Amino acid sequence: MSGIKKLRTDVAIVGGGIVGASAALALRRMGASVVLLERDLCGSRSSGVNFGGVRRQGRPLSQLPLAQRAHRIWGELPELLGTDGEYVRSGHFKIARSESDMASLERYRALSSDFDLGLELISAARLRTQCPWLGARAVGGSLCLEDGQANPRLVSPAFALAAQRAGAQVFERHRVDEVAHDGALFMVRSAHPEGALEVQAPLLLNCAGAWAGAIAAQFGEAPPMSARSPVMAVTEPVPHFMQWSLGVEGGGIYCRQVARGNLVLGGGTGITLDADRARAERDAIATLSMQAVELLPGLRHAHIIRTWGGTEGYLPDREPVLGPSRTTPGLFHGFGFAGAGFQIGPAAGEVLAELARDGRSDTPIDAFAIERFDEQPVSPPLAVPSPT
Repeated sequence: MSGIKKLRTDVAIVGGGIVGASAALALRRMGASVVLLERDLCGSRSSGVNFGGVRRQGRPLSQLPLAQRAHRIWGELPELLGTDGEYVRSGHFKIARSESDMASLERYRALSSDFDLGLELISAARLRTQCPWLGARAVGGSLCLEDGQANPRLVSPAFALAAQRAGAQVFERHRVDEVAHDGALFMVRSAHPEGALEVQAPLLLNCAGAWAGAIAAQFGEAPPMSARSPVMAVTEPVPHFMQWSLGVEGGGIYCRQVARGNLVLGGGTGITLDADRARAERDAIATLSMQAVELLPGLRHAHIIRTWGGTEGYLPDREPVLGPSRTTPGLFHGFGFAGAGFQIGPAAGEVLAELARDGRSDTPIDAFAIERFDEQPVSPPLAVPSPT
């Protein structure tokens, strides 16, 4: 390319969601120079349009070390970012709709006991007294009192702003068109309308979300990743009646009530239109509405005022890829969080920063190695026009 602007840095990051931005901030706090490229606005993709649940309860045991590390980071948001992002430890309650659900919650409490989540099982009788607003399908549940919720539209961009204030060079609306490696340096190129950019770095963090598979594929390790668009909705404000963020054992609807009274709801799958657009699907919204009224009868006459979707990357085991490339020294991956990356995102970013600086992290991540897909059939990269 003629007239291309070239930048040399210690670490290049592709993707400005909560994982990439928190990695950029951590690297700057370590003293490394960083350039981050984001195809849109930082935190505007899945990191900014998710449900906003900040929960450890219910995660696979393999993710709990990351979740515990993230729990500490979330408690320090005002000092770290200059905003609390509406983060509150409101409690997260996982609802049981059957005796088998309760048995499953009891097993999870026993299996996760080493992580000190403070899980408290609540019986049906106590639930009727304490939570008269829950529908009859709820027969009990599990409460993690220190889990909570936050506003992703505030938190995710705040990580990128904090990284920028700390000295990271952040380039928004810079879609990555090409990634190459000459044996010593990575070259990340963006043909931006205001001037092409090439970033050169010995280290590259692939945090491109649902589009990260396209980058991994360029280095001979395409993961079997697929895209989904979770459905979200929000109601009009209603009188405040619940504090906890809610989920359902076995999956399904999840919801939380914000300080203004609106209920934020999620569940089901929408439509991915193309690389830049996703939307809620009518039947999914109808199903979500019925589930909401079943669990929360007080919503029977509440109006849904907005629906939305976003594109998330899912791997077959619903675990992320987090760790070094198996083919290319200096390349590190952090993607495929299966719609559950918001809470663990800041810890994943710190781990990636440690891997870039030290080649290792004390946080266990072996379960997330990309090598676990070596013996599986490899799917083609996600059918989108660019990797981020």
